[in-house]
Amino acid sequence: QVQLVESGGGLVQPGGSLRLSCIASGTTVHTIGWFRQAPGKEREAILCINRSDRITDYADSVKGRFTISRDSAKNTVYLQMNGLKPEDTAVYYCAANDLSCVQLVLNQLGPGGSWGQGTQVTVSS
Repeated sequence: QVQLVESGGGLVQPGGSLRLSCIASGTTVHTIGWFRQAPGKEREAILCINRSDRITDYADSVKGRFTISRDSAKNTVYLQMNGLKPEDTAVYYCAANDLSCVQLVLNQLGPGGSWGQGTQVTVSS
């Protein structure tokens, strides 16, 4: 099973930027997605990158502000967040499987897939 560790969260002022990292170890998986869950809300898919580095975006609220990228040499997927807003406050998670982004968003992890523990992002002045 892949182990995922997120980092890079914190407190940032509105309009600021953060870059989250999701480091994978253990079983190799190729599809990694970023999700978030705000207090009192359901978990929301944000962006996903598959084995072909095709990117799928799921959240209209972050289009033009958030991007996903991969550094295969470091087994790391990043979520660059710019123009942060208070409504972006949430716990951010990465998840991975060796299937597809569609299945990952449906929480179908398959063999080897897993979720990270999450990192808190707070956007406040």
